[in-house]
Amino acid sequence: MTDAFIYDHVRTPRGKGKKDGGLHQASPVWLLRGLLKALEQRNRLDTALVDDVVLGCVTPVGEQGADIARTAVLDADWAQTVAGVTLSRFCASGLEAVNLAAAKVKSGLEDMVVAGGVESMSRWAMGSDGGAWVMDPRVNQHLGFVPQGIGADLIATLEGWNRADVDAYAARSHQRAAVARAEGRFARSIVPVHDIAGLQLLAEDETIRSATTPETLARLEPSFAMMGQMGFDATALRKYTMVERIDHVHHAGNSSGIVDGAALMLIGSAESGRRAGLRPRGRIRSMAVIGSEPTIMLTGPAPSCRKALAKAGMAAADIDLWEVNEAFAAVPMKCARELGIELDRVNVNGGAIAMGHPLGATGAIILGTLLDELERRDLATGCATLCVGGGMGIATIIERV
Repeated sequence: MTDAFIYDHVRTPRGKGKKDGGLHQASPVWLLRGLLKALEQRNRLDTALVDDVVLGCVTPVGEQGADIARTAVLDADWAQTVAGVTLSRFCASGLEAVNLAAAKVKSGLEDMVVAGGVESMSRWAMGSDGGAWVMDPRVNQHLGFVPQGIGADLIATLEGWNRADVDAYAARSHQRAAVARAEGRFARSIVPVHDIAGLQLLAEDETIRSATTPETLARLEPSFAMMGQMGFDATALRKYTMVERIDHVHHAGNSSGIVDGAALMLIGSAESGRRAGLRPRGRIRSMAVIGSEPTIMLTGPAPSCRKALAKAGMAAADIDLWEVNEAFAAVPMKCARELGIELDRVNVNGGAIAMGHPLGATGAIILGTLLDELERRDLATGCATLCVGGGMGIATIIERV
């Protein structure tokens, strides 16, 4: 086994996932094309040295359907010898792509791989690819499916968190992200998006609201109470009999935003880096996936982190910084509580509540953000983790070189 090193990473800013969002005019392939060209130019990379491009995309339909990874490689005028594959592990797709790339390198099967993901949520609505999970009544009933927001509210109820608790967490996400943006902490990795005429579409994450407070969030109505009344609460309560009723505390302001975005990470062996004239920035030390209870669905981060830590011979206390995807406020709160870590080491530059969750790209984005912040603070180790649709969890541990 050889080491898998991170040589560079880039991402687009995240644009509001609506028709008036900053990236709505940009197709998913256009987002990837810009990042591939930036990765090539800023590293003076001979693209023929890259074996494969592995991309996550959760809703692979329309413009982002088929094998968008290979399409993007060719559209960016990379060497024809560079292959491309597109995968989905729901919300973990971007991190799964990184982990698969690292596994290819570690095994010696390939020497240098680009990994990441893309999701244009303003152009292709979440869930528009269908699937038996939600569309087949037999499967739906057999698996005890409920929307993720119901699961998030159930977690908050089980943990004893009220509306004020989750709103306080969400406000802190916006405030941290606003400070990080103002101080230029994301500038190294963000590649502004321009249209075909060269006019800038978006240069910074679009959905950060610096004026957000617990008081402003308190005005919003719960998003999932009506769904619960339609029968989903009853479905969840049949499995979680210790709960009398679900307290619906999540809403648009303390849940991840729907946005457009893409991210790429350059991963390779030590020898491939030397051939390309590159210096490694980080090493992928450990990675893990697990399955978790599918009705509540969102409890996978902590057990996947424990599995990755065990494989690395580490404890949670050995990790300097954490990135826990903010699908809903209760998710990072629960992960931190289970692992016994302080929230001041979790999502220190804000998260998806403030900046949004471009499903197929988020895992690669937060791993890159983690590496940047480890470098900025001169710290050594970090762990990125996400909850995953269908009841799964994923985690990746990196260390600076």
